[in-house]
Amino acid sequence: MSVRRERAILVSVSLPNRPWLSDDPCEEIRGLAESAGADIVCELTQKRHDIQTGTYIGSGKLKELVDLVQATSADVVIFDNDLSPGQVRNLEKATKAKVIDRSELILDIFATRARTPESRLQVELAQLEYSLPRLKQMWSHLGRHAGGIGTRGPGETQLEEDRRLVGGRIRDLKQKLEIVQSRKEREVRSRSEEHTVSLVGYTNAGKSRLMNTLTGADTYVQNQLFSTLDTRTRQWHIQNFGKVLLSDTVGFIRDLPHHLVASFKATLEEARQARLLLHVVDASSPAAEIHIDSVKVVLKELGCENKPTILVLNKIDKIADRTRLQLLQATYPKSVAISGITGEGLENLKEAVVEALTQDFMEADIVVDSGNGKVLSYLGAHAEIYHQEFQNGTTHIRCRLPRYLAHHVVAEGGNIKELGLG
Repeated sequence: MSVRRERAILVSVSLPNRPWLSDDPCEEIRGLAESAGADIVCELTQKRHDIQTGTYIGSGKLKELVDLVQATSADVVIFDNDLSPGQVRNLEKATKAKVIDRSELILDIFATRARTPESRLQVELAQLEYSLPRLKQMWSHLGRHAGGIGTRGPGETQLEEDRRLVGGRIRDLKQKLEIVQSRKEREVRSRSEEHTVSLVGYTNAGKSRLMNTLTGADTYVQNQLFSTLDTRTRQWHIQNFGKVLLSDTVGFIRDLPHHLVASFKATLEEARQARLLLHVVDASSPAAEIHIDSVKVVLKELGCENKPTILVLNKIDKIADRTRLQLLQATYPKSVAISGITGEGLENLKEAVVEALTQDFMEADIVVDSGNGKVLSYLGAHAEIYHQEFQNGTTHIRCRLPRYLAHHVVAEGGNIKELGLG
């Protein structure tokens, strides 16, 4: 469901296990609603110890919401919380307006941002999986029997037919995305010998602008949530080091719908396979620490929680009181503070990236058949060779090489003896 050009009332409920991010309870949901094109006419907030089973909010707040809908002629009520199908149905019945929860709003934004065939498939799958258990409340023709030869079983209701059709489409999309996933995995694996770095972070943290600054790319930059959906990879040339493949990825957000994470795994393959993650944070945001934790949750879901990561405190040019930055740096002592706009701290970032990419090296003695030109050429291109000698048809090489390349040498017939860490 689109919320474009509709008059919207925002509702945000704070719970003990899901508190507000800042002193402005509707800040994030307002940004999401504006990204979706809604015209916000009113906001309603409430603190609760637990939710009301039938309508999420209590009876007093529900009456207040009903009055606000009537007074503002609102078309849609947008909750900054996830609602059950029953709660949506009861709220719509009471308010006589469309009710959308946080997950559906995020899905709507993704649908409007999707540009490539791949991302459109991913968004459609996520929307259908979200909608399937909610069909009963979404369709107005419930319980009516539709005629038609060869299309339904005896007594099958329209609702059952809808579920069958949606289920079939979900299976088709999953099959297509499996092909996309396999192709993406092959594409990413083909760069296994490269230095690959992926930008991850909360939506609107400044990842795309940082990528443009580092690589000179023309990645789309806009001060809005989820401006980037499709992964882009560009070459980043670091002086006195060499080429790095830098990828920009879709932004994360608190309570990102599970279906969306699952369907976007092909797009996030760059992050899953990267040697290093740059976790970019908007350090000027009062909710920076909550944003960091939210990103960590998604990274764990992707299986990236143990991947080497540099925390990048971005947008420091927007921090008026540097005490705030000092507190963040004290909390995250290995972080790097930068500004993707002014360039402050970028040299420190480059040094941290080079250190991270080069620290996992090994000193090794390698013995290989002298006729094995493939391994000898490979080592010449990727290893720092200290000594080389020929003995009885074999070549003995003492060198320093990235540990992740050792299996390539072994696979092509080389014998490796590790001497120690570089």
